[in-house]
Amino acid sequence: MTATFDNGRTSSAGHGEVSPGEIVVGVIIGRASEFFDFFVYAIASVIVFPRLVFTHHDPLTGTLLSFAIFALAFVARPFGTALFMAVDRTHGRGAKMTSALVLLGTSTVAIAFLPGYDDIGVAAIWLLALARIGQGLALGGTWDGLASLLALNAPEGRRGWYAMLPQLGAPVGLIVASALFAFFVGNLSAEDFFDWGWRYPFFVAFAINVVALFSRLRMVQTPSYRQIYEQQELQPSRVLPTLRAEGKNVVIGAFVPLVSFAMFHMVTVFPLSWVFLFTREGPARFLVIEAISAVFGLFAIVASGILADRIGRRRLLGGSAIAIAAFSGFAPQLLDAGFAGELTFMILGFILLGLAFGQSSGSVASRFSRAYRYTGSAITTDLAWLFGAGFAPLVALILSSQFGLIASGAYLLSGALVTMLVLWLTNVSDRGKA
Repeated sequence: MTATFDNGRTSSAGHGEVSPGEIVVGVIIGRASEFFDFFVYAIASVIVFPRLVFTHHDPLTGTLLSFAIFALAFVARPFGTALFMAVDRTHGRGAKMTSALVLLGTSTVAIAFLPGYDDIGVAAIWLLALARIGQGLALGGTWDGLASLLALNAPEGRRGWYAMLPQLGAPVGLIVASALFAFFVGNLSAEDFFDWGWRYPFFVAFAINVVALFSRLRMVQTPSYRQIYEQQELQPSRVLPTLRAEGKNVVIGAFVPLVSFAMFHMVTVFPLSWVFLFTREGPARFLVIEAISAVFGLFAIVASGILADRIGRRRLLGGSAIAIAAFSGFAPQLLDAGFAGELTFMILGFILLGLAFGQSSGSVASRFSRAYRYTGSAITTDLAWLFGAGFAPLVALILSSQFGLIASGAYLLSGALVTMLVLWLTNVSDRGKA
């Protein structure tokens, strides 16, 4: 028997009928907490760490080095998946989620106590790198598979809607993180902010992780979750056998949403670094612009669910890639056009991001066989983030600082072209099998 959502309910033999609402809320809370952690670190990597731990470098070089450490989490994430899959197989899902979220919370709150380079020298850099690697390992362990399963088990004609729901956590996390940093940057003196003000968002992140931990633990005890687990939809498999059996689908899944993951950092982390380094504008105003634009992104994610159910996910992803390709040709230059240009870039960017990112969850989970679906989807997500987003702020800032903002647009264009190519190849392959 396959667990399916029927008119908003999940039938579970022996457990009665359970609404999927609990799972949806749990997934959104979990994703929002992860993205809040992510954006707190991302914002600090632009306005705090270059000054705190890379004081012996000029601002641009310090930011580039900060972005290099930022990327470590994405490199570590696949290793975290392998590690915590082993914990899952040996000790169960609850132990996996608890240990991963404890590691995530510990790594995050440790950053709040980080001494500066002037206090402990190069050890500050190593401690920051260690904490970032800890975050990456933990993010690999927090994968619960429900984002993909919500889409797969949704009622017929509503898969796009259910695939969109977990993605709402991203703009929610960004809005809260940007607003929190904007408050401290805008209301504290520079001395107070760099002394203690920047640390508070990391304490808040730790508190949110505690809430997310209990929410997720409650979620994995729901009858619907246990039923799907027993049917092997959520059973962890070993990484190497999964890659041997499903390597082609892992590659497809990693590169189909590449443009949405590249776009993710091109409208969140990179613009803040450019404005902070190359304009006279302080970070507080631009953080407010980010928060406002993220609201547009939230509504665009909701729209992606509606559109995907009407025109199909493949068409929406392809159309979004074409639109982002067009966006890459002119929009980056708007970051040098003052307030109006920045606002236009951010709102347009977040709308396009929402349409693409809203359907990146579970976009190819249906390709995996049941035995490998859980681990295969996790590895696919890790690689999509690594190739699409992990080095995006670093590469975009290097290119734009050397060749102008148009070069960052070329980088984004490359991601759009890869997505369009993979969609075309998979379409040809699917037709050949028909």
